[in-house]
Amino acid sequence: MCSCIMALEVSIREGETQDSLLRRFQRMVQVSGILREAKARRYFLSKGEAARLKAQKSARRRRLGR
Repeated sequence: MCSCIMALEVSIREGETQDSLLRRFQRMVQVSGILREAKARRYFLSKGEAARLKAQKSARRRRLGR
């Protein structure tokens, strides 16, 4: 398990409201993929399970025509 800490820092710009600061921070979190990775690591997946889920996801994409 990786004990890495990903720290995002957003400093307030001159004349910037807290709402726009919060929007910028949320955008940075989305772009960096921190939440996606955290959700993926919520519980342990064996290699076999991960491969099976990957195959199911691929089949679903093929059925939908993507």
